Amino acid sequence: MELFAALIWAFVASYAAVRIAKPVAYRFGLVDKPNERKHHTGAVPLIGGIAIFIGVMSAIMMFLPHNQILNLYLLSAAIILMLGVLDDKHDLKVSHRLAVQALSAGIMIFGAELYLESLGFLLGFFEFKLSYVGILITVVAVIGAINAFNMVDGIDGLAGMLSIATFIGLAILFFVAGNDAWVLPVLFIAAISAYLTFNLGWPNRKAKKIFMGDAGSMLIGLTVVWLLVFGSQGDTPAFKPVTALWVIALPLMDMAAIMSRRIRKGQSPFKPDRDHLHHICMRAGLSPRQSLSLITAIAGFLIGLGILAETAEAPEWLMFIGFIMMFAVYNYAIQHIWKLVKWIRELRGKPSSIEVEPK
Repeated sequence: MELFAALIWAFVASYAAVRIAKPVAYRFGLVDKPNERKHHTGAVPLIGGIAIFIGVMSAIMMFLPHNQILNLYLLSAAIILMLGVLDDKHDLKVSHRLAVQALSAGIMIFGAELYLESLGFLLGFFEFKLSYVGILITVVAVIGAINAFNMVDGIDGLAGMLSIATFIGLAILFFVAGNDAWVLPVLFIAAISAYLTFNLGWPNRKAKKIFMGDAGSMLIGLTVVWLLVFGSQGDTPAFKPVTALWVIALPLMDMAAIMSRRIRKGQSPFKPDRDHLHHICMRAGLSPRQSLSLITAIAGFLIGLGILAETAEAPEWLMFIGFIMMFAVYNYAIQHIWKLVKWIRELRGKPSSIEVEPK
């Protein structure tokens, strides 16, 4: 009963926070304005992340028992949220964002003593232990996860739906393992659902749109990586380290493939562009809602495969090879995306004229 009350509170508090924060966002200029990359109409408040944070954190404070790891997570989450708000407002330099993200990783590593000590039996013969090298790898993993969810936030509902799919997967993995950590992802699902009622306009189509902003996508990425490290390490892990790759497969692959393509072009890997998976879907003739449905379905399918392999106790080396092969195909498709889009449009009977690959 207490858990049910916490879920209701997370939803209601997030919903109420949006209502209260909207006029404040307009007053202080915390809005997203259209430009050459952003094709929405008018200035849209960037308060979704703040609302999600208020909903989840207030539910934690009121209904859940506290411990050191949870308290340090809350501190780290607050720092990342503030970073996201400042980035939404002032468009911070990449170096400044990375520094604060590394600080957040340091809280997890040196405060909560959570870091990647083992990658499991990826090679099949022995456990791939990292020792202190795992500290550096964990910093990279934290920064990677934060930016993976940040980069994927490109059309209405996408970051929210992908994060819900990921949190459902994590909740299932923790619940099956008998680990109480499943409560945190469920609270996020409730809070994100409240945000989506405004972002997608469902069921109230008259509600004024809001965006998640960098504050929301960074908060979600941080939370996911905390749960992945917490769940995959220690003496009694809830799931194998390789399963974590499948839980965030789509955001991770999209980020890695896009950054690789930018580097190949001689550009900064953090330079914004319109080459993400959702852009590709729309160039292929899908509407934004169709693109949202397709990408969410693909992400859910990959997460389901990971959970199925985990529960079936599939060999870790096999799960790892499967992921690498899948990423190789995805990366090849992204590198030759102009050909793939042309083929898809012709297959759907759409005009074949598309943007030429930028040089």
